Amino acid sequence: MAIQCSFLPDVLCNFPAIDDTLIRAARKNIDDGFRGIVRAYGNVIDAVVQPLQWFLNYLEWLFTNTPWFIVLFVMMAVVYAASRNLKIVAGTAISMILIGVCGLWGDTMVTLAMVTVCTLIAIVIGLPIGILMARSDRLQSIINPTLDVMQTMPSFVYLIPVVVIFGIGKVPGLIAVVIYAVPPMIRLTNLGIRLVDKEVLEAADAFGSSHRQKLFNVQIPLALPTIMAGINQTIMMSLAMVVVASMVGVGGLGKNTLQAINNQFFTVGFLNGFALVAIAIIFDRTSQAYGRRLQKHSEVIHG
Repeated sequence: MAIQCSFLPDVLCNFPAIDDTLIRAARKNIDDGFRGIVRAYGNVIDAVVQPLQWFLNYLEWLFTNTPWFIVLFVMMAVVYAASRNLKIVAGTAISMILIGVCGLWGDTMVTLAMVTVCTLIAIVIGLPIGILMARSDRLQSIINPTLDVMQTMPSFVYLIPVVVIFGIGKVPGLIAVVIYAVPPMIRLTNLGIRLVDKEVLEAADAFGSSHRQKLFNVQIPLALPTIMAGINQTIMMSLAMVVVASMVGVGGLGKNTLQAINNQFFTVGFLNGFALVAIAIIFDRTSQAYGRRLQKHSEVIHG
């Protein structure tokens, strides 16, 4: 039989909670303080993000204003150079032609520009942090919980502080995508360097290699397959986040998908989703094939 709350003290029926007035006052103070900092350093923030805006605008202009057959040829050449696999090249050509036939070429180029910039920034940030983590167990114990939070936090939440600080537009979306996509780059760089054979490092020490020589001539080359897996995951997460980032002004396929959701256009949403999946598969297969080539190369060296 259920116990009736009317016969029990209030504290046993209602979970003790902080007073609403206190919560409202704390929330108001935090939000006001946050906005005050943003207003005070608005010019500095604009100056810092301006190069990102220029880089993104230039790459977007380059991708959207270059004739489609040149873009397609360059993509196929890059895919072949990385994978050495004609099946992946043929799949890339067919996928991109289907995307173009469906009238999504321009939006796909905008998305490609965004993902390219986000991936480059994630590599520039994630690679050195991963290397530092591999060199220090203490640093790893500090950064790992932060990465756990970053990877478990709902992606929509990233948009809130980004919009408060940077407003609405492409750059705020780009920053949100980078924050969401950089953890695997850091984790797998750290893991790859830590997994380098100790005997190889001892041999490098025996030949009198400095820390810098060991890092660039031994550890990073041997860790490249794992680092490539990190880049692969970063690209996949960037593509997934592009749709969410469209809520703050990022264009391309994500914007179309959001409009399709709002207007209940099933076909439009499906086609744009298909284009995103096609790009993801191209990046995934190409980077995996490149990683396998690097793995074979390192095995040949060890063998």
